[in-house]
Amino acid sequence: MAAILGKKLGMTQVFQEDGTVVPVTVIEAGPCKVTAVRETERDGYAGVQLAFGEVKQGKLSKGEEGHLKKAGAPPLRHLVEFRDEDLGAEEGPKIGDDVTVAGFEAGQKVKVAGITVGKGFQGGIKRHNFSRGPVTHGSHNVRAPGSIGASAFPARVFKGMRMPGQMGNKRRTQRGLEIAQIDADRNLLLIKGSVPGAKNSIVEVRTDA
Repeated sequence: MAAILGKKLGMTQVFQEDGTVVPVTVIEAGPCKVTAVRETERDGYAGVQLAFGEVKQGKLSKGEEGHLKKAGAPPLRHLVEFRDEDLGAEEGPKIGDDVTVAGFEAGQKVKVAGITVGKGFQGGIKRHNFSRGPVTHGSHNVRAPGSIGASAFPARVFKGMRMPGQMGNKRRTQRGLEIAQIDADRNLLLIKGSVPGAKNSIVEVRTDA
């Protein structure tokens, strides 16, 4: 499994050889530093920890800076672990290695995880696609949620009711995406379609078997 951290720059479109237009999301992926390698015998699972997002000296805690210094890495903001048996193998990445977009190829299937765009407190119509009530004959039930529970029994509202509340700002993973192009010189991944997250948000890109 190939994995990398990146920053979502936005969306654009590219033209294929046959002239068709493909909407793509541009991700500035890496280079990431391998700061830790997990082994099954020692840690109970296999995986690799990647660091991304260079910041000024002193912006991190001394513990974080010390951890990165052991791996020969500059101060990096984001640390993420990717679990996979192949990543922890002997021929896998080692501490201090650089991970770049060269580990991917055009046409490869990937999955992208990120924090979705936060949309604040929203009502049931926008958040859950409810229908509104009638607006004529003096009706006051236009966008209200309506009845949400029973009476004397069970005398409470069940958990999980679809009601107004915060919308977005949750971790989501989009699977089945395809890499359209790779620009290794500028560390860019162009992925077909949209991916979770706002502009300049951090996303995780992994191969999707």
